[in-house]
Amino acid sequence: MSHVQYDAEGAVALVTLAKPPHNLIDAALTDGIVDAYDRAIGERKRCILLRSAMRHFCAGADVNGFTSGARRGDPRELLNRLENVPIPTIAAVHGAALGGGFELALTCDLIIAADTASIGMVEVTLGLLPLLGGVQRVVQRAGPARAKELALFGRRHAPAALEHFGIINLVVAEAELPAASLSWARQLAAGPTIAHGQIKRLANIAAGEGVAAADAVQLDANNTMWASEDQKRGLAAFAATGPNTAVFEGT
Repeated sequence: MSHVQYDAEGAVALVTLAKPPHNLIDAALTDGIVDAYDRAIGERKRCILLRSAMRHFCAGADVNGFTSGARRGDPRELLNRLENVPIPTIAAVHGAALGGGFELALTCDLIIAADTASIGMVEVTLGLLPLLGGVQRVVQRAGPARAKELALFGRRHAPAALEHFGIINLVVAEAELPAASLSWARQLAAGPTIAHGQIKRLANIAAGEGVAAADAVQLDANNTMWASEDQKRGLAAFAATGPNTAVFEGT
């Protein structure tokens, strides 16, 4: 039985974590997420919404897998597959997003959280460090001082504080989370998919390799966008009926 459900609503892929009781991360769960992302691309979806059907978004790693003393593998391939999917991704976080659950949300382009959520890098309380790149991804979003604070103390934080730090994008009432996150996903899915992909590419390169590295691929990104049909639709609609009137098709 798969612990990752895949559904679609129009151009939005809905990827739902459903591993009782708390979506604890293991290889099967992450493989299921990657497979769902690949399916979304194969079906030409234009946005992915990552969410949970359980009480919590994801309460962290399945620590039973650590007791053998075996070291975990290199996470770079997994992180690359999740972060560099060529369409926007949104994490809708409710309940607990702790340890690897927080790191899983950080692989998404945007994070929307319920105001009742509890979020944190708590690995240090077990004598561990964040295993899926959480430290460096908080550095990208909020700077090294905040990343050290979150990881060294291992505290749980209210979403409002993390929104203030710039780590998450939006906090909404818990009852509003499904509608708010789906609204964002629909808006992104209605946008120019190729331009979105190049925006992600530039942002991810700048975050990982610096502005100069992103500048080095700017021309290629521009040319990819200029070759798309959606930029022609956008400019034609602007000339004919004004701004924000284009209907994009994702090509």
